[in-house]
Amino acid sequence: MKVDVRTVGAFQENSYLIVDDTTGRAVLVDPGAEPDELIEMVRASGATLDAMWLTHGHLDHIGGIVGVRRVWPVPVSMHPADLPLFARGETQAAMYGIPFEQPDQPDVDLAHGDVVSVGSLDFDVLHLPGHSPGHVVFRHGTTVFGGDVLFSGSIGRTDLPLSNPAHMEESLLRIAELDDATVVHPGHGPKTTIGHERATNPFLTGAVRVVRG
Repeated sequence: MKVDVRTVGAFQENSYLIVDDTTGRAVLVDPGAEPDELIEMVRASGATLDAMWLTHGHLDHIGGIVGVRRVWPVPVSMHPADLPLFARGETQAAMYGIPFEQPDQPDVDLAHGDVVSVGSLDFDVLHLPGHSPGHVVFRHGTTVFGGDVLFSGSIGRTDLPLSNPAHMEESLLRIAELDDATVVHPGHGPKTTIGHERATNPFLTGAVRVVRG
């Protein structure tokens, strides 16, 4: 498996390209903005793009969908509990003065326990709500594409519309149960490991509580 990343948009969101190097098939995780950058990343990989997977429906994770689909009209997968957020992407972007093209509704509904595949690579879908009601992560072995649940030294916000601090606390307990060696590719900031975060992240050590709106 090869992983490439572009940090895009006003919110500096990480958009990931996962390539199965045995088959040359690829998937984009959270195409957040700057579709030209994401298209260049796919083309530079030499892989064939099969799909786009969304950890959640916030505007900074979906803003590149329309531009990428003009080149590759591939299916988009998301947990349906995030549809209200997804549908308000354009409205939310206007509030920030950010150019945005509203994507069509996702093609595939994700659920906890699903297995999604790219080439020969299988990923478990884990529903970890809190930052948003339909937030999921994608796990392959000791690699996780974690969206906005867990960051290096921090966590995703829980004071946004439809966020739920109690659910986030439960999700953090669940993700902290993964193996110490698990590498987390987050939606913002540098990659990290579960072991490092369990030892140092104040939201996992108990030093800081999740913000309640």
